[in-house]
Amino acid sequence: MKMNKTEIGRIGEEAVCHYLTDRGYSILVRNYRIKGGEIDIIAENGDYIAFVEVKSRKPDSLVSGFEAVNKRKRGLIIKTASDYCCKHPNLLQPRFDVAQVVIDGGRVLSIDYISNAYDTTGYNFIF
Repeated sequence: MKMNKTEIGRIGEEAVCHYLTDRGYSILVRNYRIKGGEIDIIAENGDYIAFVEVKSRKPDSLVSGFEAVNKRKRGLIIKTASDYCCKHPNLLQPRFDVAQVVIDGGRVLSIDYISNAYDTTGYNFIF
């Protein structure tokens, strides 16, 4: 089954939402967008508000999902998370997570999840 990048991405995000809810998270928002930035999933578990970037890949991808979240991409996510926190104040500790989902023919083969994958060090944003 031939799938385009949008379909693969949607399947990956859906799988990560299930992964998070199975671990006690509530999904607050999906695909939160501002001009110049997007966060795939914003979830909370009572202690943390997690800003989750999901990278879906085919099994033979040359670049891993984790490698794709480079310095520029992290900066855009941090900027977008800052906007979200200003508009939706809360007392939870913000955290930046990355999920890599491997998908083959519409089937999720694996989810690798890194909690607290990076922080705001080196960026001009304070939470």
